[in-house]
Amino acid sequence: MWLPVLGLLIGLLLGFMSDLRIPEEYSNYLSIAVLAALDTLFGGIRAQLQKSFDDKVFVTGFFFNIILAASLAFLGVHLGVDLYLAAIFAFGVRLFNNIALIRRLLLTKPTKIQQNEKN
Repeated sequence: MWLPVLGLLIGLLLGFMSDLRIPEEYSNYLSIAVLAALDTLFGGIRAQLQKSFDDKVFVTGFFFNIILAASLAFLGVHLGVDLYLAAIFAFGVRLFNNIALIRRLLLTKPTKIQQNEKN
């Protein structure tokens, strides 16, 4: 479970230390890609807590989600429709669901451990 969190911290640190500027026309693509990556990251943390983590599923899901989200945004730009909003909504809902499940798992885990120690 520590590897995704470490990767997130290193990425944030590198991002804040660099002076990289993204052109405004790519901001929709980047925002969706970051949201898709966060969704996959928190999904991986949830899977680890549920003891069902598979690294192949995590890595393929990570890249597939980013490519799918960026492709939706690209298609939407060429069709003149804001399809990136649908991707933001979908990944946002999944992200909050994963965070809620992680919170629930972390809150119930100590209770289960305490119950096992009593028995």
